[in-house]
Amino acid sequence: MKKTLLATAVAGALGASAGVAQAATIYNQDGTQLDLYGNIQIAYRSIDNVDGDAEDDLFDNGSTVGFSGQHIINPGLTGYFKAEFEFDADEQKGGGKGLDTGDQAYMGLKGNFGDARVGSWDPLIDDWVQDPISNNEYFDVTDSSSDLGGLYGQDFSTVEDDLATDREGDKIQYVSPSLGGLQFAVGSQYKGDAEDEFNANNEYEGDVSSNGSNASFFGGVKYTVGAFSIAGVYDDLDNYDLTGADGEEYSAKAYGVNAQYTMDALRLSAKAENTDVDYAGDSGDIMRYALGARYGYGFGDIYGSYQYVDADSEVAAVANPGGVNGAGDYSGDDSFNEFALGATYNLSPAMYTFVEYAQYDRTNDEGDGVAVGAVYSF
Repeated sequence: MKKTLLATAVAGALGASAGVAQAATIYNQDGTQLDLYGNIQIAYRSIDNVDGDAEDDLFDNGSTVGFSGQHIINPGLTGYFKAEFEFDADEQKGGGKGLDTGDQAYMGLKGNFGDARVGSWDPLIDDWVQDPISNNEYFDVTDSSSDLGGLYGQDFSTVEDDLATDREGDKIQYVSPSLGGLQFAVGSQYKGDAEDEFNANNEYEGDVSSNGSNASFFGGVKYTVGAFSIAGVYDDLDNYDLTGADGEEYSAKAYGVNAQYTMDALRLSAKAENTDVDYAGDSGDIMRYALGARYGYGFGDIYGSYQYVDADSEVAAVANPGGVNGAGDYSGDDSFNEFALGATYNLSPAMYTFVEYAQYDRTNDEGDGVAVGAVYSF
């Protein structure tokens, strides 16, 4: 998840001026509250493709309109919901250019017992392990989601746009209350055989799910003491086990640990993450070790992240699809040094600009690029 939708929480944690307006309360009476919020994000990017040629465009970076609400059922129990809708602010004119897709949407109950919800939202491993490293505006270092794109043969430079696997939808989750700083979460993503995507909406005809109706498992533990926290998450990704037309098996599991420390306007974070991959008859691990930092300088944030990716040779093509040559053989490297740098500048409490640069150390510099943009939030 980009910083925009988390900006209020990030600003509170870092003491930084995040440049985001508060949501507008539409109704608040008799224990029931309804809020409206949103943002318009337009940016420019120039990114090297699989051939090493730079491609650029003006694009929408996730413009969103959202509603959230809650109702006090009794003093220890509250029902709540959130529904977010995305639109393309850069190409709004014309048919089909309205609120054309959903983002997060869920409902649940929270109280002394914890928090239980059903719907669609970011993966737990994203929130607890990956985001503290590179919760950026556009560029991120790679993770298990980008590995799923590579697992199914998508170009590295377009994985974020083209990834068809659904990591967010059809989920249930329980998060415990914090007990002496210790908190845990468990959940499942259920994909029934009546689903249109039938476990994974893979673009390659001939690839079919090997699971049928299936409930995956994910879970995590977090411990917080003062300004320090450490979290570990496991996700079996069991809904994305595929059998190719050639009979080969494709699957992955992801797990990782993150530790972070916040001191005034500075947040420091470290991560170790692994994607355990079965790929076309081979198996291996894609290990990631990362460091991230974000500092609120008073008029915005400056931030950066570095990640070392160490892939077993049998599955390195998953982390670097552009390294597969014309004969279908992998000729790229097995390890990569990634980094992303960025800064925001607040024009007002509701509007800010950003600039980011990323380098991924892939074949032909695939995925390397720069992005600049502006965000107006309400």
